[in-house]
Amino acid sequence: MLDLDSINTGFSRKALVYDEYGADHPAIQWTRAQVYMRVLAVAAPGASLLELNAGTGADAARLAERGFRVHATDLADGMVAAIRDKIEARGLHDRLTAQQCSFTEPQFIQGGPYDVILSNFGGLNCVPDLSLVVRGLPRLLKPGGHVIAVVMPPVCPWELAQALRGRFNVAFRRLRRAVLAHVEGAHFITYYFSPAEVQRAFGEDFATVHLQSLSLFSPPAFMDGFPRRFPRLFRWLTALDARLTPHPPFNALGDFFVLTLRYHPAC
Repeated sequence: MLDLDSINTGFSRKALVYDEYGADHPAIQWTRAQVYMRVLAVAAPGASLLELNAGTGADAARLAERGFRVHATDLADGMVAAIRDKIEARGLHDRLTAQQCSFTEPQFIQGGPYDVILSNFGGLNCVPDLSLVVRGLPRLLKPGGHVIAVVMPPVCPWELAQALRGRFNVAFRRLRRAVLAHVEGAHFITYYFSPAEVQRAFGEDFATVHLQSLSLFSPPAFMDGFPRRFPRLFRWLTALDARLTPHPPFNALGDFFVLTLRYHPAC
């Protein structure tokens, strides 16, 4: 069951601390850079981009500053307020717009059709059935346009390794495929999907053009002390990620995977 009220409450509270946490976090900054590279691989500055579950607008603002025309949507009141603050503070009125809207109600999303639709950092993991999102995308995406989905898979080796420290709830939570998440005092279910499951949900009109994982060899964001304690090792591991994770079998594992699909409508 999709509890939109709890998701709104939890992420609105998270908006108050999210930007500060990620501002100088090496793992978060590295993963963001990998996603931006995927956007730039399929579209040039000046293209139109729709971001679903845009959060505080950190990605939307940076992509707008790089020349994209971005429409950022999110369900949470606090997140949308943070996006609008960024528009004002950075003078992005001509390149960035914000709308409060759930991605399960794509019929209400304004604008389009867009060149790129981006869903970053596990937003799609908040829905039990990806068809709730996918069904509305053809109206919002140009033929030949791309979807970039950053999703949490069921297997994250760094989390599995937490069993060695006795943290069994962390180690095996993804393997249950549906887990009660706790975000700033709010509770809702998080669902984990394999790349194959996401590909099937998008259907035959969407062709996979690229798949890579994030934070497979390098530690994910929850291990925030690692990059600061071992900066040279962290840089070496991220280089290994960049080299190997676009290739099987490495591209289906990790903290996230980045799936890029091209829209080819049948008629």
